[in-house]
Amino acid sequence: MGFSSFTGQRIKPEKKSIEAAITVSDYMAKNLITFKPEQSLAEVMEILARNQITGGPVVDERGKLVGLISESDCMEQLSNSRYYNLPMGSEKVEKYMSSVVETIDAHVDIFDAATKFHKSSHRRFPVMESGKLVGQISQHDVILAALHLKSQSWK
Repeated sequence: MGFSSFTGQRIKPEKKSIEAAITVSDYMAKNLITFKPEQSLAEVMEILARNQITGGPVVDERGKLVGLISESDCMEQLSNSRYYNLPMGSEKVEKYMSSVVETIDAHVDIFDAATKFHKSSHRRFPVMESGKLVGQISQHDVILAALHLKSQSWK
């Protein structure tokens, strides 16, 4: 004699992992200071100092990401200006910016972002969504996200 169960098939509850819930877009900077390839490095240095930032994305006239400029790039120009006796900061961004730009998707979870930072020497990544620049995430932003997670779920 067989035994039957009349409880029917149960639906498994959805498991929402905290890792998937916190994404780059949750912690990225959205109001970016951007630079143009034709800007002078002197102007860039003033903007970096005034806003207490260490770099930013370079965009063309259509807003397309074409590079990154950083304090390190400015240091290269300062070094060259002394060596070649050139006016400080008269060079253009396009000459010193990094034109090969590693980006990160807005929907990447914060742990994958931490791994990407760990495996690179970058301090920040431009954030892209559907091919458009939508923000920037820094190592500092990822640390803030981790502290938030710790306060919510880590024992």
